[in-house]
Amino acid sequence: MIDAVVFDLDGVIIDSEELWNEVRESLARERGGRWSAQAQANMMGMSSTEWSRYLHDVVGLTEPPEEINREVVSRMLASYSEGLPLIDGAVAAVQRLAAHWRLGLASSSNRALIDRVLEVSGLAPYFEVTVSSEEVAQGKPAPDVYLVAARRLGVEPARSVAIEDSGSGIRSAHSAGMHVVAIPNRAFPPPADVLALAEIVLDSIADLRPETIREVTRPSTASSD
Repeated sequence: MIDAVVFDLDGVIIDSEELWNEVRESLARERGGRWSAQAQANMMGMSSTEWSRYLHDVVGLTEPPEEINREVVSRMLASYSEGLPLIDGAVAAVQRLAAHWRLGLASSSNRALIDRVLEVSGLAPYFEVTVSSEEVAQGKPAPDVYLVAARRLGVEPARSVAIEDSGSGIRSAHSAGMHVVAIPNRAFPPPADVLALAEIVLDSIADLRPETIREVTRPSTASSD
């Protein structure tokens, strides 16, 4: 039996991964950093503490990580104010599942960004618990953010389903002991071996329905443990 469903935010509810890439790359080039094609892939799933330090240590921005973090978040919030990049079908999918299960959200985004997205989208009332990776010791692919979400919901990870799009997110939820429904990010698809950790793979969040969640507990897909 499933007691709760925990959503990722970026790449699942909002189409923001490319925006994160644009904002960080723009800042890096403005400040004379050493940007590379691998940088965004490396930072996917990192907490704000981790990616701001990466921009400082690896990309070479000279400002302190705390200042880098503030500037990136400020630019992301400004972009969201101009228009929220909601993924088609995401709001309806959340509403469908909320009619059957308690919902949580476990995101690598900063708290300010999570709150802005949920407020503007009207989804805030559907989530009992939201956790930012800046509030835990380690970001994805470590399991911390999902374990905290499950604890705050008062449910066992093994009786929870995570909705994820990225390789780091899938590894995070799987390491936490959750069932995983993957909706692969088209811009930054997870490696095949990581995608294999998911019990169900969907083409679109528009395909996410109560039947999808129930499917993970059926004998053909359930763990043999």
